[in-house]
Amino acid sequence: MQKIFKPLVIAAFLFTILIGCSSDCEEEIGFDIAERVIVLGLDGFSVEGFNTAKHPNLDRLLKDGTLSLTTRSVMPSVTLPNWTSHMTGSGPEQHGANGNDWTLDKHPLPPIEQDDYGYYPSIFKLLKEQYSDAKTAYYYNWGNLINPINQKYLDEISFQENDEYIENYKKAEAFAIKHKNDPTLIFLYSVHTDHAGHNYKWMSPEYITAIEEADVKIGDFIDGLKQAGIYDDTHFFLITDHGGIGKGHGGMSPNEMLVPWAVTGPGINKDAKLTDPNFNTNTAMVIARLFGCEKIPKSWIGQVPESIFEVDD
Repeated sequence: MQKIFKPLVIAAFLFTILIGCSSDCEEEIGFDIAERVIVLGLDGFSVEGFNTAKHPNLDRLLKDGTLSLTTRSVMPSVTLPNWTSHMTGSGPEQHGANGNDWTLDKHPLPPIEQDDYGYYPSIFKLLKEQYSDAKTAYYYNWGNLINPINQKYLDEISFQENDEYIENYKKAEAFAIKHKNDPTLIFLYSVHTDHAGHNYKWMSPEYITAIEEADVKIGDFIDGLKQAGIYDDTHFFLITDHGGIGKGHGGMSPNEMLVPWAVTGPGINKDAKLTDPNFNTNTAMVIARLFGCEKIPKSWIGQVPESIFEVDD
């Protein structure tokens, strides 16, 4: 009898601690901890492109949240440093990814903080360490993008070649539905918008078309989540790395450094504009707040723009 009773007491004690922690976290952030977060990433999506292209599906998504059109990229305004900053709450000075050619084995500046494998801590790592049942997925179509992320903390990874991305959207939808009862973080990215800028110039008809084509697929994706009954309790981010001028980027002009950034979902101000200072380094910090993650790396520099949250009257 004692052999049965003792494990039951221990289990009850641990359950009480878990519930207490959950309640504390929810009280601190003012709403229930996130069910799932889906990060929609479009590479090279400029503010000018956002203001020019027709994107009715993004428009209806953003009515459920807060949009910034003055968010700043990290320098240099190129792909890998900025996407790494989004997912690690830090800049190149901390994570060390200073260019698109960064690899774990070849880089000039080591991360200021790293795990046993040499990787800088990402939001995927935080979530996995916070919740044993957390599920994570990473969908991309530019090969170098995943290099700074420790894949140990990813449950599903899918790479498409030649700028293709439609199958990744389908896989992401299926993953979200399959794990609807688990804390879930999905990173869903496409580089085709950036490549349209490089090939035809930023703001060219082809570039605008690339944005509008992505909007259609985002609409299909959102509709699938609505049909599955999991849209209303999902938080979405719309993020990018940089804008562009002519056929390039990497400089410090507003067209290159200022980017769209948005978050939607439960507890987020609806149909609102974020005018407070915001940076690509803030994304992972907001995700961590939504999930109630407690152990934030000391080296992370991102901040949570508090005005994105609804305030009870």
